[in-house]
Amino acid sequence: MSRLIFRAARSERQTIAPRRPLPSSRTLARIGVFAAIAFAAACAASDPVMPRPRPIVNYQGARIRADYEEMKQVNEWVTREQANIVNDPSFWVVSNSTVSETFPWDGMRVAQDSVILNMPLGGRDGQLVYQIYGHLHLMVEMDRQEEWLPEAPEATGYELERAIVDRVADAWILGRTVFDTQPFAPLDELAYAKHFGFLDAFIFTARPDEFGSARTEWARANPERTDEYRDWFLETFNREPPGIRTNE
Repeated sequence: MSRLIFRAARSERQTIAPRRPLPSSRTLARIGVFAAIAFAAACAASDPVMPRPRPIVNYQGARIRADYEEMKQVNEWVTREQANIVNDPSFWVVSNSTVSETFPWDGMRVAQDSVILNMPLGGRDGQLVYQIYGHLHLMVEMDRQEEWLPEAPEATGYELERAIVDRVADAWILGRTVFDTQPFAPLDELAYAKHFGFLDAFIFTARPDEFGSARTEWARANPERTDEYRDWFLETFNREPPGIRTNE
């Protein structure tokens, strides 16, 4: 398998019956031709061996060292989810290109059998990760939560969102440490926050108007965590965290 597993989309799915008009002005978030070839080659190989993760370091010297066995598990479900996004004819995952450095949840729209995501033009290596975020939300909408989120089969509200974002962070750590995907600020920030134990603080800070009751409970149980997170983020990325810097 190669880094191309995280790249590009293809313009249409050939196996879908014409149950409705095909989108014309959108990019369907399917894996591209080169990625599909890489995926097929990997599946055809006998007992393919995943490369061992390498440490990654940002400009401020913060490092992520991923565990090989954990990344093997992440690779297994990422591969399965990628195959479902490509091959399942019962839904669409659609990407709209945007010049903004949006996060996967920014502007996402979920319908009965489709999800539309905003995909930043500068983060093409992260396209599969954005697809995974939308796909998981769509699976919840389609009553397939237990199938795709076995660790949170009945979760709702913030518990559900945290489980999905946790998977998204792991998928990007896999891409960066194993498949040599290029740095991309929104996903790097999320991955570092998850790796260093600040996932809750990241979500609550980046999305200040959501998850009110869960935020209140977390803040009461962790009265100093928000300041600790902000200090860590400034040291790690040399700028304010998302949700604060937008108000500057």
